[in-house]
Amino acid sequence: MKLNIKCLFLVFFALSFSFAQDNDQVLLEVDGEPVMASEFLRVYNKNLDLVQDESQKDIDGYLKLFTEYQLKLKEAKRLKLDEDKNYQREFSRYKKQLIKNYISENKVTEALVKEAYDRSNMDINASHILVRLEATSKDTLNAYNEVLALRDRVLNEGFDNVKAEMHNGNTIFLESLGYFSAFKMVYEFETAAYNTNVGEISMPFRTQFGYHVVKVDDKRISRGTATVAHIMVNINALDSLADPEKRINDIYKKLNQGESFESLAKQFSDDKSSARQGGQIAPFKSGQLSSTEFEDAAFALKNDGDVTKPFKTAYGWHIVKRISLKPIESFENLKESFESKVKRDTRSKIINEAMIAKLKKQYEITYNDKAKTYFTSILSDAFYKNNWILPTDFKANEPLFSINKSTFTYEDFGKHLLTAQRIYSDKTVAFNTVIEKEYESFFEKSIFQYREDNLEVENLEYANILKEYRDGLLLFDLMEKEIWNKASKDSIGLEAYYDKNQSQYQWNDRVAVIIASSADKSYAKKALKMMKKGNADAVISEKLNTNDKQNVIFTKGTYTLDNPILPSTFKTKKGVSDIYEHHDAFHVINVTDILPAGQKTLEEAKGNVINDYQTEIETNWVNDLYKRFKVVVNQKTLNAIKAKIGN
Repeated sequence: MKLNIKCLFLVFFALSFSFAQDNDQVLLEVDGEPVMASEFLRVYNKNLDLVQDESQKDIDGYLKLFTEYQLKLKEAKRLKLDEDKNYQREFSRYKKQLIKNYISENKVTEALVKEAYDRSNMDINASHILVRLEATSKDTLNAYNEVLALRDRVLNEGFDNVKAEMHNGNTIFLESLGYFSAFKMVYEFETAAYNTNVGEISMPFRTQFGYHVVKVDDKRISRGTATVAHIMVNINALDSLADPEKRINDIYKKLNQGESFESLAKQFSDDKSSARQGGQIAPFKSGQLSSTEFEDAAFALKNDGDVTKPFKTAYGWHIVKRISLKPIESFENLKESFESKVKRDTRSKIINEAMIAKLKKQYEITYNDKAKTYFTSILSDAFYKNNWILPTDFKANEPLFSINKSTFTYEDFGKHLLTAQRIYSDKTVAFNTVIEKEYESFFEKSIFQYREDNLEVENLEYANILKEYRDGLLLFDLMEKEIWNKASKDSIGLEAYYDKNQSQYQWNDRVAVIIASSADKSYAKKALKMMKKGNADAVISEKLNTNDKQNVIFTKGTYTLDNPILPSTFKTKKGVSDIYEHHDAFHVINVTDILPAGQKTLEEAKGNVINDYQTEIETNWVNDLYKRFKVVVNQKTLNAIKAKIGN
């Protein structure tokens, strides 16, 4: 069965069968396993507006479907289809996708997504001062005071003057960053820049790189996303006799003489990566390219197709052609992509911190206060050479921390440290700093894993959806094995079923026709004349249609008289008809043959025969399931359900 059919099947059962475990009366038992009344009621109420068959709205009719579904699940488990590796792999893949919607802090995520979108509408031109500092460094006061002193000097002496004296590109950086917007800088830096007014310098703040201050020189509404093509001539031309400025002007002359920009780019542009595409480069926003001059020239073009005069950047001489300019899209259109970016960005740390804080309140957590001191004591310099091992007297079974009733041991954290030591290769971080950082990392990983492992117990909605898919996928595999494959591959059984039920597969009266259709009656008249003269449809098409316009289109086939392709006033008569007006168009119908009602061959009726044969196989199979698994209905509970629903 094709994948799309499989998906439809799973969706149907996801809608049709989902269960909850509540403390209430047993409605029925299937092979001794109880099914609660609440399960049935929730399923029934959920699907009441979806079903069209009135028998499915009737309690007894719906109970029959519900019971048969339970029987099929029993059979699937008896056959151990739930142990099949392909089944487990597909279910695991779905579970991983589903769980993402339940293990993040949605309120924080939504706020960060909206904030990022709003910031993306504004470009910031800024400079910054950075005093480098290792991310793990605890002694930060000197770096803080140093960047604060540099800030004071910039306020008094000017950025460029201080830069000329202090920038060393190693421990101290004073740099102009040009224009940027959301996601172009680490989140802490981005936030400081957006919260600083034009002309002002922020107070010091820390990122993973060290301490910064940011000087905001300008803010402007986003210029959108430009798509352009360019022709570039390198400043250091490969041809020693060529003058780059003269060459770009010669190319510009050819452009003004009417030659194709794309062809000139392919022939003469020194940017070979874009020359193959006629000079076109990837779409960009302000701040994405390393040349402000190039960006400004591109965004200054007013219309698609406009071309700049030759201009110079640090990379060479350019001519730029605007292909398109798109303003930033609406929040609704960009929300999904922005959410994905937020979760990949340094903002994800904020989401994780919010989620951990929420889980700490939700779970009962106890800590071993001696654990960090113990692990600090057993580290050695071998840790920084990636050959540290746990000591022979390691206290493996000692509790590290517990989350509800789950205990995480020293052994668990020890394994984490063994893996983590490669990160610290050739570094000299204090042991207590290593333990603090890795303990936090291990705790975060552990509490999130605990959340995943127990989510089915904690979240009823998640549990229901997961069970729906688990059972629906299992039932699909069962039906494919027991019904669909048997019906389609059992050629002998199929032929026997057809022979027994031939009377159900009959043709009505049919006609073989060639239909000429046109929205213009005058062309229908022309087609009529040519068809009456015996011209073939290919000849008529060539005569009446052009490269730019399809005036007449032909349809050929064999149809029953009630087929909607034929006009309701259609007359069954061989030969070329008059013009019919049908479906807001004009048609000429050439009836080439009239086929009277008669028996369909097995090949002609195969699709219907397979469907009907499947139904027969399934009916017999379900009857066998009733014999294999004992079903007991609690009539008292069923009567109470009927009274409650009024059915």
